[in-house]
Amino acid sequence: MKIAVTGGAGFIASHVSDAYIKAGHEVVVIDNLSTGSRENLNPKAKFIEIDITDNKIRQIFEREKFEVLNHHAAQMNVRVSVDDPMFDAHTNIIGGLNLYQSALATGVKKIVFSSTGGAIYGEQDYFPADEEHPLRPCSPYGIAKLANEKYLYYYREVFGLQHTILRYANIYGPRQNAFGEAGVVAIFASKMLAGKDPIINGDGKNTRDYVFVDDVVKANLLAIKDGVSGIYNVATSKEYDVNYVFNKLKEFTGSDCTEIHGEAKKGEQRRSVCSYKKFESQHGWQPNTQFDEGLRRTVEFFRGKM
Repeated sequence: MKIAVTGGAGFIASHVSDAYIKAGHEVVVIDNLSTGSRENLNPKAKFIEIDITDNKIRQIFEREKFEVLNHHAAQMNVRVSVDDPMFDAHTNIIGGLNLYQSALATGVKKIVFSSTGGAIYGEQDYFPADEEHPLRPCSPYGIAKLANEKYLYYYREVFGLQHTILRYANIYGPRQNAFGEAGVVAIFASKMLAGKDPIINGDGKNTRDYVFVDDVVKANLLAIKDGVSGIYNVATSKEYDVNYVFNKLKEFTGSDCTEIHGEAKKGEQRRSVCSYKKFESQHGWQPNTQFDEGLRRTVEFFRGKM
């Protein structure tokens, strides 16, 4: 198949692009390189540098004749969305619609959308949250992801354009951006290896469900198959707090850094953990990488970058 991968120079989607190419698919990466990196690009992928909000996206779809759109490009920082919700909406909602309209007009058969688990469910009523949990996003980022899900429902019901929505928990692993404000594993690991003290926001007791990127890749390989459609959590059903992450990374890096706590950030949930049982029961997906092992592999990646 010919697959467009938006955000394919970034952390998660570059791994997805690699896997699609290894599986024999033709991949075209669409990325504006605002957070992605050329060094993440697979040499066998065609690369087009463009923002997803650009009107020229339609011309690319008309020329390339994609069969599948895998949409990962996004403004993905919850804190940025809180500070500038208009910018977040322009990228994540208007950019998404630009892609979907182009897909609809050019015969794309299926869209795979990278959504969010925790940010869509909000403060949870029960743990872990399944796909039937009430949707109460408490950040503009989560609201934008939910808006995309609703638009995709519209395109399917009205036009028959199929989709698979993957609601990610917190993804970590090699190639994660260590220089933004999102991605606590990458940020902490890189700072510790550089001999610096990372800052823990608040008391460090906020919990998250951490999924290793290799397991996310498996989900994206499943998502393009016939008969795989709908909404699925990509999670582990286990939660760890930031203090645990700090101490494990301190152990694996051999750092002697000091535990420093700063102010808590607005718009962040206290607890977030999601169930993957629907995806497992319907299509056999499950996470295979234990958290500590994933942390070790991530540390080794960043150690190699020093």
